[in-house]
Amino acid sequence: TQLALLKALTPLFNMTAIRPVVNSKTCTNVSIIFTIYGILGVVCSLTSLSLFQWWPNEFVTWDAGQCGSDRISLPREKFWVPDIVINEFMDENTAPSVPYVFLFNTGMVHDAHPVRIISSCNLDIYTFPFDIQNCTLTFNSYLHYGIESSCVTDNLGSPLICVIFWLQIRLKRRATMYVVNLLIPSCFLITVDLFSFLLPPQSVDRSSFKMTLILGYTVFLLIMNDLLPVTGNAIPLINVFFSLCLALMVASLLETIVITNLLSGAADFGPVPNWIRVLLLQILGPLVYLFLISPFYYFKIEMKTQVGKNENIKAPTEVGSPVDEGKAVQELRSLGKDVQSIRLLVEKQLKQNDSEEEWIQVGFIIDRLLFGLYILFITVSFITIIVIWVNSYG
Repeated sequence: TQLALLKALTPLFNMTAIRPVVNSKTCTNVSIIFTIYGILGVVCSLTSLSLFQWWPNEFVTWDAGQCGSDRISLPREKFWVPDIVINEFMDENTAPSVPYVFLFNTGMVHDAHPVRIISSCNLDIYTFPFDIQNCTLTFNSYLHYGIESSCVTDNLGSPLICVIFWLQIRLKRRATMYVVNLLIPSCFLITVDLFSFLLPPQSVDRSSFKMTLILGYTVFLLIMNDLLPVTGNAIPLINVFFSLCLALMVASLLETIVITNLLSGAADFGPVPNWIRVLLLQILGPLVYLFLISPFYYFKIEMKTQVGKNENIKAPTEVGSPVDEGKAVQELRSLGKDVQSIRLLVEKQLKQNDSEEEWIQVGFIIDRLLFGLYILFITVSFITIIVIWVNSYG
């Protein structure tokens, strides 16, 4: 019976302090099997697994037919237990303890218990949320010198930590949640800001619309901040994407302010500086398909005064009095001076209107240039996200 078997095994319980071998030079082969049930988190590396290990006890064997059982469950503290540890442990094991082990009739001790590992792992989160992590769990014994004698030493002659075996865990993140909650809303907001360039700046206030978008995007980033990684050796690419999106939104708001100022106050500005005219109007303008075409032209007004008589037009005369030619010439000269003054005023107005048109053209070129940068950024971002996503599944 089990009671008789337990009574027969009682002397064995006083031998927990020594390794269960008859000869101290005999090696004890400890076998380990583990099953990973889940990754609870990757803040450090929180893993839940079941550890199965067994080893022989040379002090005990029995006949299963005579004793009525081939195994018996006994308290763990009654047996010698190997000091197999995991080097990457960062905290104590918080899994529920199993107080019993199985002792088989062959002398084999079978120990099964859950392990909750909080371990250190070097995370490469550059391609988050499409990243793949490789974490290692190393099993070894610090106490038994029989294993240490087979270890390799380094160049300085000092012995290295003896490794029994190591387990490499390959973690692949499920990126769908991050794509739906982070990338797609961000792309929607940046696309709405892109289409806001289609609003005519001369009749619609873009600035309030863009300011609302910036505030909404900032609140969105604050809400979703908990989904972003906080550990790692490099800045994640998704953080760079969010920063560039916010920078483009702010740049578009500043550009809208500049455009509004140019459209409303271009008449008060002086002539366009030469370097701005060369850089924007002559170089960047053709690149964004905006050419400098002014509706105003300079006209040269040539005035010719003909002195003489016209056969069809007779000079006004007074009946009974001679024609005062000197007075007529004086009036014509006065009229010519008035026409010349009007001509100068018209030329000045035309030049002022042309300068105003150049400033407005500068604003439109800046607007078109930022619009092109927006399209380029969104296109490159979409292609990069799709390529990284496809490669992560490959």
